[in-house]
Amino acid sequence: MTKRKIRNMEEFAAVSGISRPTVSKYFNDPDSVRQSTRSKIEAALKQHEYRPNIFAINQNRKLTKNVGIVVPYLADPFFAEIARKIEQRCIACGYRPTLYSAHGQPELEIEILDSLRSLKPAGVLLAPLGRASDRAAVAKFCEDVPTVLFDSNLPGLGLAFVGSDNPQFSMLIVDYLCRTGAPPCFFEMKKPSNPNANKRREGYVAAMERLGHEPQIVQASGQGWDFEEIGRREGRKALETKQFATNTVLCSNDRLAIGFLTACYEMRLRVGRDEDSAIRVAGQDDHPFARFTCPPLTTIAQDYEAISRHAVDLLFRAVEDERSESTRETRLFEGQLIMRDSA
Repeated sequence: MTKRKIRNMEEFAAVSGISRPTVSKYFNDPDSVRQSTRSKIEAALKQHEYRPNIFAINQNRKLTKNVGIVVPYLADPFFAEIARKIEQRCIACGYRPTLYSAHGQPELEIEILDSLRSLKPAGVLLAPLGRASDRAAVAKFCEDVPTVLFDSNLPGLGLAFVGSDNPQFSMLIVDYLCRTGAPPCFFEMKKPSNPNANKRREGYVAAMERLGHEPQIVQASGQGWDFEEIGRREGRKALETKQFATNTVLCSNDRLAIGFLTACYEMRLRVGRDEDSAIRVAGQDDHPFARFTCPPLTTIAQDYEAISRHAVDLLFRAVEDERSESTRETRLFEGQLIMRDSA
């Protein structure tokens, strides 16, 4: 029987029973792994006659150990959390990550990408601003540097996109809210900073129509990343002018919902799912602070672990195994319903 040819590091890791990050660390620095693990890897190398062309990769791509992580707004705890997980995974694979925030500014996003070029990074994990991004500039960067996009998609750019199935988020929580009380109204920003908001609205509309209910959308004035203040200010206006057709409000994201909870408190409206409560409130994302609001916020959890793991794995597979950049992968992860006291 002809011995199976091992084509790349991922296949070698699979047949040898050793994790790919550990194999990667060994090839970058054999002394960085334990002696027992090193012996196991070397035995597998001899058995399968596999050698990665690290020299060719280094020459062709001027590979360094630098990896850039770019997010649109680091003050947002969602991006801080997912960037932390990505950073840890990069370090575990033997790379040196550097974290950047565009602070919601398209010009700064491009400056960051230009600065990253000078570091000759092995690759970049980029959560772009989205519709505010300079698409042409981002496209040119992706041509020059192996790049995996996450959270916000710019179709056709980069090696891959890894994110959440945002329409599924809304459909899942609408179904829950309709089963447990009045059909929800959807509260969003008129000009959302993150393009995922549009997909969530579309999911809400589709779910309401499927369940035989008329969609009710209330839009908040204001733009930028100050979601909590917009939720508080505009949510109070909407409550005072009775814009919500039912006593159930589904917010486009948890940060908006946190501000809306404050508006309810200011108006002395009891939030919750018991008979004494005046209104139910739900969000989307499972923001790191969502469990600590008053009452704790019902929401849809993003799969931080899966998104960070898959994005890092795709990037390093491309860098280390010379994956073809002609086939762009898109991977979306579903959310999980988190039931708390707010709805």
